[in-house]
Amino acid sequence: MLAWIAGIGAVLCLVYYIIIAVYAGFSVSFSWFWLAAAGFLSFLSWGSRYCRLHPKKVPMWVTVPVMTCVAAAVIIFCVVEACVFVGAVSSEKPGLDYVIVLGAKVHERGISNSLRQRLNKAIQYSRKSPGTVLILSGGQGADEPMTEAQAMYQYLLENGVSPTRLIMEPVSSSTVENIAYSQLIILQREQSKRDLAGKGDGNVAPGPYLQVEEKPVQIGILTSNYHVFRAGMIAKKRGMEDVYGIAAGSDPVLFLHLCVRECAAILKDRLMGNM
Repeated sequence: MLAWIAGIGAVLCLVYYIIIAVYAGFSVSFSWFWLAAAGFLSFLSWGSRYCRLHPKKVPMWVTVPVMTCVAAAVIIFCVVEACVFVGAVSSEKPGLDYVIVLGAKVHERGISNSLRQRLNKAIQYSRKSPGTVLILSGGQGADEPMTEAQAMYQYLLENGVSPTRLIMEPVSSSTVENIAYSQLIILQREQSKRDLAGKGDGNVAPGPYLQVEEKPVQIGILTSNYHVFRAGMIAKKRGMEDVYGIAAGSDPVLFLHLCVRECAAILKDRLMGNM
């Protein structure tokens, strides 16, 4: 049974790799994974069949550790992917104080499809929540004509979003930096509000007053659906408790690939202590 399952999996991985190559080209990041997975599953299929036909030639001290590692990898992968999918279908909360819009690739010919979908979602959200401030987060890569924040700013202006609701964060180069620098902007902005409120107008009569607990700042993180879980976990790691994910669409053909790539990114950030 294992030999058949692994063999079918190998064929499916190879077919999906060809689909990715034809649809988006060979330069898609992490696409090599599908070739590697096809090779590994082919070897697993052959090994399983060989062990079944020649049980005395393969010692238990070889098969047991191999199968244990494979089972552990499958379980970890399934758990992480379940988290990714839960984040992708999370319902958005309206009326947030701030929404951090995470940047994506900007080409010479214009913004990428991924960034366009995030910005269209930001436009849709801003119309439903007119009091929300959008923080446009993204620096400039070596092959980008401008910062992602600037490209987002221009796109949103052209689509009717008021500039008074837009703040650019143009220096970050990763999801961790997106969150960290945007958080700093929010903290500085909120501190300025408190400083102005503390000055008052000097006309309040002395006397006892009811102390009202300050309302916590509610923050949303808007990014592609497959990316919501990791971005939210990074934000919570940095102490942003009242944070909510807002999922934009992603390419339906590449969605599976993006989710698998995201699994690797989650494990990496977890090992590095970012989440």
